[in-house]
Amino acid sequence: MKLIMKDLLCITDFNKEELLYVLKTAKDFKSGKLIADTLKGKSVAMIFEKPSTRTRLSFQTAIYELGGQPINLNSNEIQLSHGETVYDTAKVLSRYVHAITLRTFDHARVVELARHATVPVINALSDFEHPCQILADLQTMEEKTGLKGIKAVFVGDGDNNVTNSFIFACAILGISLTVACPKKYAPKKQVIEKARSLGQKLLLEITDEPKLAVRDADVIYTDVWVSMGMEKQGKERKIAFKDFQLNEELMSYARRKEYIVMHCLPAHRGDEITDAVIDGAHSVVFDEAENRKHAQKAILHLLLKK
Repeated sequence: MKLIMKDLLCITDFNKEELLYVLKTAKDFKSGKLIADTLKGKSVAMIFEKPSTRTRLSFQTAIYELGGQPINLNSNEIQLSHGETVYDTAKVLSRYVHAITLRTFDHARVVELARHATVPVINALSDFEHPCQILADLQTMEEKTGLKGIKAVFVGDGDNNVTNSFIFACAILGISLTVACPKKYAPKKQVIEKARSLGQKLLLEITDEPKLAVRDADVIYTDVWVSMGMEKQGKERKIAFKDFQLNEELMSYARRKEYIVMHCLPAHRGDEITDAVIDGAHSVVFDEAENRKHAQKAILHLLLKK
């Protein structure tokens, strides 16, 4: 199977068959069943307009293991942050490299880059979506719980990039998802409407009662309460989310014996999750972090093997 798409900007760029194929490819890379030098003699530009640990390292190692050369471009070191247009940057980079990843604040920026680039562009995080993270999350869920007939729960900020992508992915695959969040921080109407268009039946519930939400969960997922760029809202958000912390008391309401706890990292320990939970027996956060490399390896392989 080949991906028809040129770029990966959103998890919604996939249909169900394509999404499952990417996960199978990631699984084969991780197990060693698939070994490829798809990027041999090729270079990938990695533009970071936001700080990164996992995204940078997972992409860099994935590119290297596929035989390619990763080129890290900090926004302060290139002309894009000093007045050069996205259009010009896209045109120039397309003459030098075989693919571009962009980690940025503004989703419109990665969309514009892809529009003008003649090589594949991969969204390595924007303010609207984080598709590479969700691919790793789905791979982890498939390994630990399977993807059929499960209930996933997201506890925390219902209106951020990870939640958006998670809602969309669950809609595509028909996974039952509950988002437990304060009413003020619920998913946006347009996100829910988009999710409804992705599957035959949307299995999505929004609640402000986390104890009820986690009761029959197979997957319990959280993310930071204060994302990069929201630091001024920090005090307000910590007050709003104080009852949505993944702690031992909340986990005591989870009745499934084999539920897993996920976090995309970095974690603000003591805020959205406690040490006891993130380091506990149900936590799979470091397997989840490792899977970033395998999922991104699959994307790079499938987009560039053409």
